[in-house]
Amino acid sequence: MATRAEIISKLRGTPEGLPPIDDVRAMLAENPELKCVVCYARISFDGRAKDAHGIEDQHREMAEHARRFGWLVVYRYTDNDKSASKEEVIREDFEQLITDLAAGQTPEGYPIHGVMAINDDRLYRRPGDWERYLRAFTAHEGRVYHDSNGLQDLYAEGFEIKGLVGVAMSLAETRKKQRRARNSHRNRAIRGQSVAAWRPFGWEDDKVTLRPREADAIRKGVRDVIAGASVSEITQQWKDTGLVTSKGNAFQYMAVKQILMNARLCGYREIKGELVRDGDDQPVVGQWQPIITPKEWFAVVSTIRGRGNGTGMPRGGVVHKYLLTGLLRCGYVHDDGTVCNNKMIGVKANQWLTYQHGYLCKKSVDGGCNKTYKRGDKTDKYIEELVIAKLEAQAASRAQEVPEWGGEEDLARAVQSRKELERRWHEGNIDDETFFRNLPTIEGRVKKLREEQADYLAKKAAAEAVDANIAETYRTRTLSQKRELIRSVLHAVIARPGGKGRKPFDVELLTPVWKTSSE
Repeated sequence: MATRAEIISKLRGTPEGLPPIDDVRAMLAENPELKCVVCYARISFDGRAKDAHGIEDQHREMAEHARRFGWLVVYRYTDNDKSASKEEVIREDFEQLITDLAAGQTPEGYPIHGVMAINDDRLYRRPGDWERYLRAFTAHEGRVYHDSNGLQDLYAEGFEIKGLVGVAMSLAETRKKQRRARNSHRNRAIRGQSVAAWRPFGWEDDKVTLRPREADAIRKGVRDVIAGASVSEITQQWKDTGLVTSKGNAFQYMAVKQILMNARLCGYREIKGELVRDGDDQPVVGQWQPIITPKEWFAVVSTIRGRGNGTGMPRGGVVHKYLLTGLLRCGYVHDDGTVCNNKMIGVKANQWLTYQHGYLCKKSVDGGCNKTYKRGDKTDKYIEELVIAKLEAQAASRAQEVPEWGGEEDLARAVQSRKELERRWHEGNIDDETFFRNLPTIEGRVKKLREEQADYLAKKAAAEAVDANIAETYRTRTLSQKRELIRSVLHAVIARPGGKGRKPFDVELLTPVWKTSSE
């Protein structure tokens, strides 16, 4: 069975079995009434099957009409899964049709005597496209046009206005459908019903019941990200365990990011980035089983958005292979009394050594001194023990360090003020000018308080996620999480050289520079 791409490719360009250009010219010389026509097919949505059956049906029907008229189809233009009403959508084949109509021939040189379409709204749905099409079509005399209304005379006086009226009606119908779809979508969301077209990752086909393996992966991914793991690491973990998207595709970074930031995880619904709220201004809870708590969702969204300079995208630069790369600073003292202080890098150890890696100050040409080298495994172990002890001391009081927000009453009053303003406006007690002059101020206040509330919930969830048994869970952390934990308590570690020759590993030559509690 042919694939979708193969079907679309077959429905583009010169049809199979078309005589060579010279033969067609001979046919035209023998029969001047013969028409060489082109066919245009388009569909906005290819359906869930994605099998291109819509455009295939259109081209088959147009071919039957062409045979009945005795016309010769010399070229086919196909835009599959392309809207004609959205300005941002580029229809490559429609643009090619405009170019070829103006030129008077197909890319292969066949003349164009007419155009066929199933309906005119397949060709255009916006006034600008209609005007461009009509200009290109009428650039040459004597062309024919056929659609579901039969043969149309595009050269007739007043047809341009008639076409614009048709476009306006089509555009109005399109917007009406979009408005109905938006209203239906929002109403279902307010009722807490699932509006997902596909099975959401983490749920069964009923979109309500959890799929245990996927739900567990999401739950762990959320908590790992809050604890410092990167979305890239979660993506790789899911790939390594054989997880795929609900459509059966391999996971990519953006897909995982969207899943982890989806309000559906905690039972909430979002429309265009805003939580759907009920009449009491509370988030609507869906009818499906949640995977995480609202606090965890606020925390993971805040964590991801706070990365990459606030873009939520992965940071650029090198992905470190060793735990303390960049955290270790060379403590070698030069003859003039200055300290090297260069960032040390992780390097693979020589084969004859009993450990796998070490840390080295760069060569002088790279800004270092090349005087300090530390054994990697013992350096990592010592610093980790210090960090774990520090984190354990902080864990017990971490949750208490997040001050209560205390803005619930302010938010409730702001929401009530907005409701009261809307009520008075609907009842006609205040005019439009007063309503729209005061509404932005109140909405701004509500938005600011909600942002403060979300920030508080995120910090609270992150604090509660700190495990008091740091030593037990530390081993399960990813490298990025471990580095994040170390950076949370340490500015750097000063590593002083141990002198020449093979000497025992000396922890006294490692000096941690701790962050203060205020930091």
